[in-house]
Amino acid sequence: MRFLNLETRKIRLSIGSAALVTLLFSCNSFLKSDANEDPLARVGDTYLYWDEVAVDLGNTITKTDSASKVSNYINNWATKQILLEKAKINLPDEKISEFEQLVSNYRKDLYTRAYKEALVNQVQDTVITEEDLRRFYEEEKENFKLKEKIIKLRFIQLPLQFLNTKEVTESLRRFNQEDIRYLDSIGVQFKKLNFNDSLWVPVSRVIEEIPPLNSDNEDRYLKKSQFFELEDAMGVYLTKINDVLEVNEIAPLSYVEPRIRQVLLNRRKLDYIRKLETDIIDEATKEKVFEVYEK
Repeated sequence: MRFLNLETRKIRLSIGSAALVTLLFSCNSFLKSDANEDPLARVGDTYLYWDEVAVDLGNTITKTDSASKVSNYINNWATKQILLEKAKINLPDEKISEFEQLVSNYRKDLYTRAYKEALVNQVQDTVITEEDLRRFYEEEKENFKLKEKIIKLRFIQLPLQFLNTKEVTESLRRFNQEDIRYLDSIGVQFKKLNFNDSLWVPVSRVIEEIPPLNSDNEDRYLKKSQFFELEDAMGVYLTKINDVLEVNEIAPLSYVEPRIRQVLLNRRKLDYIRKLETDIIDEATKEKVFEVYEK
C-alpha cells in the first residue's frame, strides 16, 4: 500500500603504540596480505595478524581513524584472549568439556546447515502456481480467520489551506476515469495518497496514516461505502471506504497469499532436505562409508 524510515597474569603483550599503528598503515603494510607478515600483537602463544583485523573491520577503516580503530581492536582482542586463558586455567574440567562439546556441535551445525542451504538453493523449485495457492487456501481456510479488521480504501491527505478541497473531494468520491486523471495530475500537491482501493489493508496501518482515527472512533468511520473527512494540525484526510472485513471473518486469498506462498516454499524445502538426508544415508551405506555395528 502506498502511503507517499559490543588477579591480572603477567602476560606481556607485543602491542605497538598508536604511532606504530599509524606508521604501519601509512606504509601500506596494512593493505597487504602476506603469510610472512609480522604479528600486530601477542598473548601467550597466540598471535594476532593484520589479516584477521582486516576481515572484521573490512572497508570501515580510513586513514584518519585507522589508528584508533586498530588500537581498540587489538586491545579488545587481547582482553578476550587473556580472559580465555584464565578461563581454561580456572574453570572446572567438566565445565570446559561441556563448552568444548557445545563448540564442536555448533561448528558441525554451521557446516551442515550451510551445505544443505546451498543444495536447496541449487535445485529448489520456487514457482508457486495460482492453483497451488487456491488449493491450499481452500483446504486451510479456517486457519485464516482475521485477528484484525481489514479494509479497502482510497485516501488523500491534503495540506491545510489547500485551495481545491471541494474538487478533490468530489473526484475521490466518484473516482471515474476523468477523476483519476485529474487526481493524478495534481498528486504532487498531496501529502499522502493511496488510490489502490482493491488492496486490503489492516486497520492498524490506516490508523497510523490518519491520526484523527483511533480505536475509540474507528467503528464510526470505517464502514463499507463510507466517505469521511477528518482534520488535525497535520492536514485534511479524505477517505472513501470500499469494503470492510471484521475480526474472525475469513481473510481473502489476496490478503494471505504471501503467507501461503512462504508456507508452501518452506514445505518444499523441508521435503527436499528430508529426502536429501535419506539419500545420503543410503548412498553412504551402499558405498560402505557408513556402517552400524551390532552389539
